[in-house]
Amino acid sequence: MIHRLATMSTSLLLCVTVSLPAWGADAAGARLGHLTWPEAEARLRTAPVVIVPFGAGAKEHGPHLPMNADEVVMNHLLEAAVQARPVLVAPPVLHGWFPSFRAYPGTEVARPEVFQAYVREVALSLIRQGARRIVFLNTGIFKATGLPLSIVARDIRVDQCVPTLVVSWDDLETAEAAAVAEQERGGHADEIETSINLCLQPERVHMDRAVKDYGSAEPRDYGGYQPGLFARDPADPRYSDTGVFGDATLATAEKGCRVLELMTAEWLRILSGFARTPLRAHAP
Repeated sequence: MIHRLATMSTSLLLCVTVSLPAWGADAAGARLGHLTWPEAEARLRTAPVVIVPFGAGAKEHGPHLPMNADEVVMNHLLEAAVQARPVLVAPPVLHGWFPSFRAYPGTEVARPEVFQAYVREVALSLIRQGARRIVFLNTGIFKATGLPLSIVARDIRVDQCVPTLVVSWDDLETAEAAAVAEQERGGHADEIETSINLCLQPERVHMDRAVKDYGSAEPRDYGGYQPGLFARDPADPRYSDTGVFGDATLATAEKGCRVLELMTAEWLRILSGFARTPLRAHAP
């Protein structure tokens, strides 16, 4: 059955539906780096989903949280996936695109075009070796690292006929998870993120330095995507002395473990749904 036409360079590529084994729940997943190359060869050709994970290894999270806050959430979700689904997990990428935080020392930010080019090459390499569906897991928000990832995902879907999916923090923080918080509003190094880190790595959380900081800007009463930025210049209206948006002082480990439970359940639900996506191939 003809599914769609995709344009690549100056030629037309025809993507057609192909019949391959469906998602199975009788096998655990694996991490690519833990396999031998013959094992990797077999897994790449049979895994229903290959996950390429992104979690900032160094990004500011206020004066009280370690800079690897995104990375530890990523590792938690990956371990849950490997234990519960027959996925293959590629080595994590600990860099991304989050320019809002570049004013804070230690935060690593790649230019979007450089980041996109790297991610595209990683994905194409996996596809050449047999990957059938690719999930980009991003434990930052969609409007940061998720934006360049979505461009790469779209290109791969069109040019390679390989189903792709970008899953960001926003997709995992369900309404039920967000309702755990008591803060007025939040979004970064706040009650939710601080609670999660109290659950996952309490020894690295400094609650004596936790603050309540809603910034100086008033909430918007209109829609649209307006890029945000944390500035360290007191003369800048976007000034933030802390790098926090929300009330971290309300955080508890119990809240964090509950939010993680809900986010993990949503993550596994998304994986199962995506694994049912029909596979495509170029017509001969």
